Amino acid sequence: MTGTSDARPHIVVINRWRESYARYADYLDHAAHHVSYITTGVGRASVPAAAGDVMVVAATDDLESVRAALRVLAVRHGRPDRIVALKEDDLLIAAQLREEWGCPGQRVEQLAHFRDKYLMATGVAAAGLDLPAFARATDAAAVLEFGGTHGWPLIVKPVMGSSSEGVVRLDGPDDVRSVRFTDTPMIVQSFEAGQIYHVDGVFTGQDIQHWRASRYVNTCLGFRTGDFLGSVEEDDADINRAIGESAVRYLRALSAEPLVFHLEVFVNTSTGLPRVSFLEVGARVGGAEIPFIWREIHGYDLMDAAFQLQLGRPVPEAPPHDSGEVGGYLLIPAPEERPCRITEVTPMTGRSPGPYAEALLRVGDVLPLADAYYEHVGGRFRFRGRSGQDVEEALVATAAAFRVSGVPADVTDGTPVRREQLLEPSQA
Repeated sequence: MTGTSDARPHIVVINRWRESYARYADYLDHAAHHVSYITTGVGRASVPAAAGDVMVVAATDDLESVRAALRVLAVRHGRPDRIVALKEDDLLIAAQLREEWGCPGQRVEQLAHFRDKYLMATGVAAAGLDLPAFARATDAAAVLEFGGTHGWPLIVKPVMGSSSEGVVRLDGPDDVRSVRFTDTPMIVQSFEAGQIYHVDGVFTGQDIQHWRASRYVNTCLGFRTGDFLGSVEEDDADINRAIGESAVRYLRALSAEPLVFHLEVFVNTSTGLPRVSFLEVGARVGGAEIPFIWREIHGYDLMDAAFQLQLGRPVPEAPPHDSGEVGGYLLIPAPEERPCRITEVTPMTGRSPGPYAEALLRVGDVLPLADAYYEHVGGRFRFRGRSGQDVEEALVATAAAFRVSGVPADVTDGTPVRREQLLEPSQA
C-alpha cells in the first residue's frame, strides 16, 4: 500500500495520551489532509477514527523508534508536510525529525531554551531578571562548593526532564551523598521559599495574548513522594498583576516567536508587595487538568492553539470568555507502584463541596506504567467556584474523603495494598 498518489498534505502527529487532552479531529480536517499518527499503545485510544494511518511505538520519546515509524509512513503516504507533537517530552523528537525531513516548524535550537534548564536559567539571568542562583552540578564537589557560597537548602535536578522526575532537595552537605551523578547533566539551584505558581497561556512573540495564573496546593516534587497535588487559579488582583508583568519579561528573554507556554514562578509576599522569581518554563500546554479547565470553564482550547502554531497557522481568534468562575484541579497519587490493578475507588462528583468532574479507573482496571505521568494517577478531579477560597476548600475536602486502593498488576491473590492519602496540604 502506498499513498504517494494522494495529493492531500501529509500531517504526522506524535501522541501518547490515552484521554482526549488534545481533540485532534477538531483541530484539522482529516478528510482534506492525510493525518498519520505515531502513538504508544496506551495512547492509541485517543487517536481519531478518521486517522489515515497509525503506527504504534513503545515510547514516543525514543527517537529511533519514532524515526523508523515515520519512514514507514513516508513510504506509504509521501513525505510529511508537517510534524506535530504537543507533549513536552516529545517536542525535541518532533523538532529533530522536522530537521531531517525539511519540514517547517520549530527546530531543536529554538526549543533548547525551553527544554534545557541550564540554558533556560542562563537566558533569564542574561536579561537581568529575578531567579534563584544556579550552576551546573557536575559532581558532588561542585554542589558542595555551590552550597558553601549560596547556603542551604539546595535543589538538584536534571537539566532535561519533566514532572519533577529526578529532582532532589538537599538540606545540608551530608545530603549530597544521596545524589547520583551519572551521564545525565544536572543543575543546582538555591532553594526558594516562595509560593509556587503556574502560569498558562499564549505568547505572541512580544506580548501575552491570553493567560491565567494558578497557585499550587502542595508541590509537584511532593507528589512524587505521596502528597496530593492541587492547583487553584489566583483571584488576587495584585498578585496577578505582578505575575503578568514578570511573565512577559521572562518569555521575551527566551523567545521572539509565538508559542503556548506553561511557566512556573515563585511568589513571595512576606515584604508586602508580591515579588516574582523565575522557576522554569515550557513551550507547550500545561499538563494535568489544565487543558480541560481552560476548555470547560474559560471556553478556550490551549491544545488547539498549540496545534495551529505547529501547522504554521494563527492561534484561534476567539478570546477566553469571562465566566466569573475560578478553576482548580486535584491529583491523587497512584495507590501502588504502576502498573497496578484498582481494588477500591470512591467517586467524588455530586458531593458538596466537591468536584464538577473526575477521571477515575473502575475496580479491576489497570493503572498503566505509561509516560504521561500526570494522566495515569490514582484520581484526577476538576473544580469550579466563585473564589479561590471556595475552590481550595472543595479541593482539600475531596482529598480528605477520597480513597483509592490497588495491588500490583501481577498479584493474583486479590490482597489489597492500601495507602491512605494526605489529608492536609503540606507546608512545602
